[in-house]
Amino acid sequence: MSATQNSTMPAVAYRKSLPVEDAESLLDVELPVPTPGPRDLLVRVEAVAVNPVDYKVRQNNDPGGEPRVLGWDAAGTVVAVGDEVELFRVGDEVYYAGAIDRPGSNSRFHAVDERIAARKPATLSFTEAAALPLTSLTAWEGLFERLGLHDGALDRTGTLLVTAAAGGVGAMVAQLARALTSLTVVGTASRPETVAYALRMGVTHTVDHHQPLPGQLAGIAPDGIDYIFSTNGTDRNLAAYADILKPFGRLVAIDDFGPVEIGLLKAKSISFHWELMFTRSLHHTPDLAKQHHILTQIARLVDAGILTTTATTDLGIVNAAHLREAHRILESGTAIGKITLTGFPD
Repeated sequence: MSATQNSTMPAVAYRKSLPVEDAESLLDVELPVPTPGPRDLLVRVEAVAVNPVDYKVRQNNDPGGEPRVLGWDAAGTVVAVGDEVELFRVGDEVYYAGAIDRPGSNSRFHAVDERIAARKPATLSFTEAAALPLTSLTAWEGLFERLGLHDGALDRTGTLLVTAAAGGVGAMVAQLARALTSLTVVGTASRPETVAYALRMGVTHTVDHHQPLPGQLAGIAPDGIDYIFSTNGTDRNLAAYADILKPFGRLVAIDDFGPVEIGLLKAKSISFHWELMFTRSLHHTPDLAKQHHILTQIARLVDAGILTTTATTDLGIVNAAHLREAHRILESGTAIGKITLTGFPD
């Protein structure tokens, strides 16, 4: 295998769970360059994106003083490969979402299993590409594996409701459903700017998630909703979901919440599904390489002009101050699309 000449690298980590306002909630550190395992790529990271999972891990998983690097969206160039790597070679430009049980991508160099990476879209910059992997995988798996839709099933009609349609996942759900199904896509959004963005991403109608959903949807889908992709507020909205879904409807959720009255779904035989895009890497499932194939297909759709990046705000180089600002924005719930960071300190 080829190897980088660097022995250490700049990175951003946290040592204990602290509020984002605390200057030590994220720290600039210098760490050893990782050694790739047999199926790993060693990637020189050029850009990263930030997701709600970043701040949720920071808040809820205290590393006990040891530096833990966050980050699960990256794009960069392969600089070394493990002895068993088959899909890539040094010099390839890749993008990926990483694995939650390994060090994250907020570092100059990052080791990632080749089976969950893909060549980045050729028509996008590293920054534009870094915005896509985690949300694209979540949206694809939720739509086409959990909800029982099929990519390319243009004969599949009905209505899909996606919550927070201007968010990172919601925007990809809207794009994929618009491009690869014949569903009518309804998105929730509450501000003029989020409504405009959701419509640009592919929703046909918007409703306000701060208002009761059944009355707003009655004029759009009088016979009911066939599918719901719930990105947040599932516990608060479960009774409304049970009301608006048709018999035998399907609901997929990606958010975190406590016990809910799942029996509300029984009368209509509504099926409930979880989606966590880290499941394959966490459990080393036999179909781990499915994520390589999904990201490859996403790249093809982007390069064909069918999908677009959801990168909206770049905060500058990857350092602790900029990442704290990214976490602050995400924690506020006001983000539109994806927040990215580009490059590292010299």
